[in-house]
Amino acid sequence: MSRPGALDGAVAGAVGTVALNLVTYLDMVLRARPASSTPEESARRLARVAHIDLGPEDRAANRRSGLGALIGYATGIAGATAYAALAGRRRVPLPLAAAALGAGVMAMADGSLAALRVSDPRRWSRSDWLSDVVPHLAYGTAAAATLGRLRPPDSRR
Repeated sequence: MSRPGALDGAVAGAVGTVALNLVTYLDMVLRARPASSTPEESARRLARVAHIDLGPEDRAANRRSGLGALIGYATGIAGATAYAALAGRRRVPLPLAAAALGAGVMAMADGSLAALRVSDPRRWSRSDWLSDVVPHLAYGTAAAATLGRLRPPDSRR
């Protein structure tokens, strides 16, 4: 009897996060837009809330940059791990699983931005939303497809 567990969800989340990053970087190349400052600002605010000194500013900036990226991976991995646990042995159709995974991780990410007062999604433009939705759809599709490949064809085994 095999079922998607934490490891399957973590692998699917990592693959989804790579897809999200690829789409985001491609968007930056195509539209010549700058990188978002929200990951680093989230890291700054989390460090402040946790009373963690990141060191002198020149080193703290580098740490915030690394922490911002790690927070993104942690969010993507945690989202797919939670989804795999909730889905259990059920094989959810790919479009539905992709939408659920993408929307779930997008809600986690955007909710944390709002909670930390880094950004207010209620004030985003259409372009801002597209820059957020499209990569999260790529995340959901890649994570769902990976999770589907990690499950046995007959989940009743």
